[in-house]
Amino acid sequence: MAAVDSAAPRGHDKKKKKHKRMRRLGVRIDMTPMVDVAFLLLTFFMLTTSMNRPQTMEINLPPSDTKVEVAMSNLLTLRVKEDGSMYWNIAEEPPQRVEFKNLRALMMQKIQQNPKLITLIKVDRKGKYHMMVDIMDELNLANITRFSLAPMLDADKQILQKASA
Repeated sequence: MAAVDSAAPRGHDKKKKKHKRMRRLGVRIDMTPMVDVAFLLLTFFMLTTSMNRPQTMEINLPPSDTKVEVAMSNLLTLRVKEDGSMYWNIAEEPPQRVEFKNLRALMMQKIQQNPKLITLIKVDRKGKYHMMVDIMDELNLANITRFSLAPMLDADKQILQKASA
């Protein structure tokens, strides 16, 4: 709360009545209630806000010395060029272009035809990171849990040049 100190006039002489000095009032404000309210609001907002957990996808990585042989007929390769265009093929077929909006339907169709299908994602090094994340999200939405990531090699770029020509 606030308090006003009314001090008695100092040096009150009867001789000098010409100049009447104004009494100086001392004001003292107690800051305790304001600090209490500030901390109350701070703790209220800290306890009532929901803490957002980062959205992550769990990826299980095999040991580095593990090699798994996969039949080419069970391998769907999805290649993403630098400009974001996507091509897919199974085994030794020539790659076919697919739009991102049609990717989920294609993947669901292929997994129904072959339940043992493994998807291999190859993204160009100069490509956008969000393309790889978006593709992984689409695979997750299509309930495809068996996929692998691999770097795009020069041989893959040559295959894509032949397909786009």
